[in-house]
Formats: sequence, C-alpha cells, structure tokens
Amino acid sequence: MEKKEKYQVLLYYHYVDLEDPEGYANEHLKFCKELGLKGRILIAHEGINGTVSGTVEQTNTYMETMHNDPRFKDMVFKVDEADGHAFKKMHVRPRPELVTLRLEEDINPRETTGKYLSPQEFYEAMRDENTVVLDARNDYEYELGHFRGAIRPDIETFRELPKWVEENKDKLEGKKVLTYCTGGIRCEKFSGWLVKQGFEDVGQLHGGIVTYGKDPEVQGELWDGQLYVFDERISVPVNRKEHVVVGKDYFDGEPCERYVNCANPECNRQMLCSEENEHKYMRGCSHECRTHPRNLYIAEHNLTEEEIQARLDRIAEEDGVTQE
Repeated sequence: MEKKEKYQVLLYYHYVDLEDPEGYANEHLKFCKELGLKGRILIAHEGINGTVSGTVEQTNTYMETMHNDPRFKDMVFKVDEADGHAFKKMHVRPRPELVTLRLEEDINPRETTGKYLSPQEFYEAMRDENTVVLDARNDYEYELGHFRGAIRPDIETFRELPKWVEENKDKLEGKKVLTYCTGGIRCEKFSGWLVKQGFEDVGQLHGGIVTYGKDPEVQGELWDGQLYVFDERISVPVNRKEHVVVGKDYFDGEPCERYVNCANPECNRQMLCSEENEHKYMRGCSHECRTHPRNLYIAEHNLTEEEIQARLDRIAEEDGVTQE
C-alpha cells in the first residue's frame, strides 16, 4: 500500500523594508510554483504576509530558503499538519499595505506597537478584572469563535476598527487593553495605533490565536468556538481542554460551526448555516438572494421553477415571511 504523503500549512509574516514589491512578487511567485506550493502571499514595501500549503518536503524547503535570505532570517513560521493542499492555486500579489487600515498616518510596528504577551501572559491578563479584551478581526471571524468575554466591535472589516475605538473610548479608558487576531499581524499595527492614541497599557497576543492554541501550558483555554482560517479548511480547533460552540445558525439561531457563502454571487455573504437550512433556503441569505437570477445553488441543483416556488412557499408557511 502506497504511503500517503504528509502536508503542512504555513502561516507567517515579517515587517521589513522591501524596495521593489512588484518585482519581488513576480520573482517569489515563480519560486513558489517551482516548489509546488499553493496559497496566498502579499508583498508590500513594509514586508511580507503569507499562508501556503505543500508537502512537508516542499514547505520545509520554502522555510529554509526564506531563512537563508538575510531579510527574512528571523521570520517565524506557524506550522499546521494537513491532509492535503489547503488552497487551489498559488497567488503572490503586491499591495500598498500588508493589512488594510488606511490610516492617515501609517504605523510602523518596528517602531511603535503594543507589548508582546506570551500565551501564558495573555491568559493571566485576561483574568484581571481591569482588563478589556478587544477582538481585532472581522465580524464573521468573531461569530465562529473568540476569547471568552472579548468585546466584539460593531464593524464588518478591520479598517473600520480605529473609528469604532474613537467612538467607544469610554469602554477602554483606564483599562489594560488586550488585542488579538489570527496570527498576530493585524495586532502589530492596531496595538501600535492604540499606543499612538494615548492608551497607556496595551498588550497584544504574540503569535496570535494560532500560537495560543498550540501552547502546551494554556492549551487554548478561555477560547470558545473554532478559529476561522483563510483557506479551504475554513476552521480549526483552538481550545484543547473543552469545546464550547458559540456559533449560531444564521436562519434559526441554533448552535452551528458550518460556514457557507450566500448563493447570490453579487452578495456572497458568509453565514453559519446547517446543511438542512442550506437546502431549505437555497443558500440565499434573503428572499432577494434566493430569487436572484444568478443564484448558484439553483444552478448547482438544477431546480425547476416549480421546485423553487415550492421551497419559497415552505419558507413563507414555516417562517411567516411574505414573499414579494
């Protein structure tokens, strides 16, 4: 019996000056394709941010090659075992920023950032009653899982976070402010921005949630739900001591950790949804999306007009929704 090849997923970033992001992106894409990697990498004047998948041999070669480059010799890789590729293709793209904050005055994390806290330090700080824990991720990431008691800012995207803080300073002032994100890169800039805004006691989870979940001491404790990841796995576990489901089905509010995208490609909303409700609602987040002419669910299942109407009638009957 042929031995199944082992794969790995790498998550990494590094702030460093890069003179020609576009040229380096082209060069790096060729290198990654030659290795056989798949994934997404962003290149900017301020550094690199990436996640790639490949066999153990391919990913190990990638890490070794990057560490042999003086610019990336100290870059930290977070490594997950995988059954196969976590991506369909390989993309390397130049960008103005590694994370999109669009500040009037940009933050250089190598000059200004919050205090790095190890998983153990972050765990202890969270238990302090004078601490506020602020999630620096998008709303759909929070919905799937978050630290117990963490504030969910009323935002949809990361770049809206500074404005939310400005409008909610009363929630943070006089407190120790902790912030966290998936792998740490968003917090590098956001915690630095908080420091620039005058918050005196700002800490960030060093290495992000991924590192916290792998720590042998804390073992992901005080994390509820799953961690949203930006590849085909969609979610990975964090808390190795207990698993508490916090996700709720978009349609009926029942516990759920299964993400789907709205079948209307012009909407594409990410929502937690059971398989049963996916079929009932034809993967449409609203009546408009369910009846949209480009609804992908309808095309995938070759539904007739009669079948579509029957499902719409069922929704109207069971949910009391008037179909207009």
